[in-house]
Amino acid sequence: MNHNTKHARNVLLVRGATLWLLMALILAWCLVFLKFEIPLFMMIFPGKFTRVLQAHLDFLLMSALLFGFYAAKVSLLWHVRWAMVVGAFTNSSLFLMQAIFPVLDSPVPIEGVFPATFRVYLMMSIVLTSYRFGSAAVLVFLSTFERASSG
Repeated sequence: MNHNTKHARNVLLVRGATLWLLMALILAWCLVFLKFEIPLFMMIFPGKFTRVLQAHLDFLLMSALLFGFYAAKVSLLWHVRWAMVVGAFTNSSLFLMQAIFPVLDSPVPIEGVFPATFRVYLMMSIVLTSYRFGSAAVLVFLSTFERASSG
């Protein structure tokens, strides 16, 4: 596979996107097995079926975003790239954790170390994902003016 050296640094985005796409495919099969009420999968995902579906869709969405930013061919700073890939996983995994641990999906806040840790993970994921995807969007947007003025 040939890469333009100027954009080869962004290969991390493609690697992340392919991993999260594979995760979405695995979750698609999990959804099929849950629909057939296969006991092992019912045990693994005792929470809401919709949370597994949300995780599946979010992994697909995050993969598409990562592929799209890579396709834009705008060099991004290393910390932006890493935060996008990690944030894409943590954001999608929030739904997965709620499907595996239904106590996290309670409408009433539950006390304890595990739910408190989940809330911190949730907030860190939202901030990380929003800030870095926002940063990348601004950088890509600004790059369009550089191209317009030079071409």
